[in-house]
Amino acid sequence: MASPPTLPISTSQTATGGAAAAPSQAPIATPAFRAFLSRLSSSVRHGFSQRRPWSELLDRGSISRPESLSEAYSRIRKNLSYFRVNYATLIALALALSLLSHPFSLLVLLSLLAAWAFLYLFRPSDQPLVILGRTFSDTETLAGLVLLTVIVVFVSSVGSLLISTLMVGFAIVCAHGAFRVPEDLFLDDQEPANAGFLSFLGGAASAAAPSLAARV
Repeated sequence: MASPPTLPISTSQTATGGAAAAPSQAPIATPAFRAFLSRLSSSVRHGFSQRRPWSELLDRGSISRPESLSEAYSRIRKNLSYFRVNYATLIALALALSLLSHPFSLLVLLSLLAAWAFLYLFRPSDQPLVILGRTFSDTETLAGLVLLTVIVVFVSSVGSLLISTLMVGFAIVCAHGAFRVPEDLFLDDQEPANAGFLSFLGGAASAAAPSLAARV
């Protein structure tokens, strides 16, 4: 008795089907996200390495009242240039304490940042956003995130909390800068103006730029 004929199987179709069935890469595992975290970590470490001694910042012997507004302004400029990392650290700590004392605002802010990171910035370009069976384009996703950000910042209590904390922090920094005599400080005029604690913004932007360019 003759055996039944064998049906031919296309290996290309099988490979294509297997590739299509393979799950897309998660946003947290994308190279852009890993590059962003690496650049952010190295930039923050570099910024902290330029921190001035806290004993120098809190030297009570260098505190005196400015004789005029122009002198106060000059002191603030010099002290901001010299103690910028310390000032930024103090403001960041004030923001952290303020958010920790308001857990709901902290949860809302973290959720907003996570939505921007995983739904738009670091989402693979070949992986569409699907919610409740509906596929959203990049333009729709961006519009929704912008609208959500406006609501969170200007309607909820998160925006007022951040703005009030920043205003208090800047007021303290300006008061210290006006009363701190900068004559004993050694300012490095050759140091670039954008260096320091906040220099990670440039690194973060350059790390996220390929992801944004792919969606334009």
